[in-house]
Amino acid sequence: MSHSLEQTVASLSAKPSKSHGGKAEHETFPVASPMIPAANALTTSAYPPGYASAKRVLDTLGAGIGLLLLFPLFAVIAILIAMDSPGPIFHRRRVLAKQPFTPGDVPQTFDAFKFRTMIPDADDWLVRNPAIWAQYQVEFKLKDDPRITKVGNWLRRTSLDELPQLINVLCGQMSLVGPRMITPAELQHYAPFESKLMAVLPGLTGFWQVSGRSNVSYPERVRLDMWYIDNRSLRLDLEILWRTVGTVILRRGAH
Repeated sequence: MSHSLEQTVASLSAKPSKSHGGKAEHETFPVASPMIPAANALTTSAYPPGYASAKRVLDTLGAGIGLLLLFPLFAVIAILIAMDSPGPIFHRRRVLAKQPFTPGDVPQTFDAFKFRTMIPDADDWLVRNPAIWAQYQVEFKLKDDPRITKVGNWLRRTSLDELPQLINVLCGQMSLVGPRMITPAELQHYAPFESKLMAVLPGLTGFWQVSGRSNVSYPERVRLDMWYIDNRSLRLDLEILWRTVGTVILRRGAH
């Protein structure tokens, strides 16, 4: 990744300002240089000419070739999951789809595919444990999640659990690079940028994933996603894809 992109990550990780009442305000995102414009617009900005078409070609080729090359790995992972614990091989996560959206609307969703990394009744188990459920509600993640299986722990550390989302990319529901996919329950954390977030495809990887992944706080994820939407380009997408390889190999922020 270029040095300028490294500086951008650092600048967007600044803590939000506080109002006199002690609550975080929606502020203009930090600006470290003229190359990092303010990202507080509530709607998406126009992208470079030809970007949408080039991005779709990149998504289709990348996902199609990736699925063909990775099929043997998919088969091995499926066998390991079946041997490790009972239940389905894949987990379907219900997430928000790209769509025109106005706050108050009922958002459309789709199933994002992942290799199953948890016990079969993971959601019910969480509800039965109120203390852990309350912890989960803060970041929608648990650092040491007791629901994760042995094989699931390895899949998460290596990020291999995300690979089935190449199917979603090939179907046009996701992109190789984009803002993080979120569940309907998480949408409230993106206010007042809900419409802006849902105007673009969620990504298999993205700016926040190469900026610390699980080590990045939720408000910081929102700022990074909004910056990406305002500054997206084919060059930035390629930089993020390249950085993702290093992030996965070094296992930074994965859990």
